[in-house]
Amino acid sequence: MALQFCTRASRNLSSVFAKSIISAFRSRSPCHRPTSFASWKSSATIRVGQQRRWATGVTPQSSALDPAEVEALRCLEQGTLKLEEGDVQAAKELYQRSAEIKRNASSLFNLGVTHYHLKEYDEAIEAWKESISLQPSSPDAHTNLASAYIISPISRPDLALHHLEIASSLSPEDPEIAFNHAAVLEATGRLEEALDKYKRSKDHGVERAAIHIRNVSAKILGKKIKAAEQAEKSEE
Repeated sequence: MALQFCTRASRNLSSVFAKSIISAFRSRSPCHRPTSFASWKSSATIRVGQQRRWATGVTPQSSALDPAEVEALRCLEQGTLKLEEGDVQAAKELYQRSAEIKRNASSLFNLGVTHYHLKEYDEAIEAWKESISLQPSSPDAHTNLASAYIISPISRPDLALHHLEIASSLSPEDPEIAFNHAAVLEATGRLEEALDKYKRSKDHGVERAAIHIRNVSAKILGKKIKAAEQAEKSEE
């Protein structure tokens, strides 16, 4: 049964692993906490079927008196309008222009979103990594980056887990982050940890986590039964 995440192993963490993750993973919406954002949904990419959020402003330190800031903000806002209209390519060009004028976390964050939707995963990863370097405290950027690492042709669930752990520490009460974290933990065989995260997700309102709690509990029980049977055989 494919995992159902709340937007790949060496054997390189790639194809078979990737398919189970992609069918389920839903990353955090593209948003930058200190700015305003719009609701949205995405799935194996950035939460298809969840809440979508795009950053619509520059950093809190921006000055309206700086012409570069003003132009960067204009391009950022126009890009967001294009994104909401579904014109991802036009949005990408405007976000690129915004970032070229004035590097800021919001433009880079949203640029990553457009790259992701255009299946330009390496570019999405680089944009989100730079966004995080400018705004390290964004749980959404870390969660989106985790999604990109999962869905990339050469999947890196180890890096996805690293960023989901950061996102969880930044927003411990966020049920969707907990759900995503649980899904990757489950896929990598860390069942007890996954169970804990699924329970946390359900406790904070993600009802669909209930089926995963049952499934993971059954897997854990199955492993215990198998271990007991093997122990009995070794004693004979």
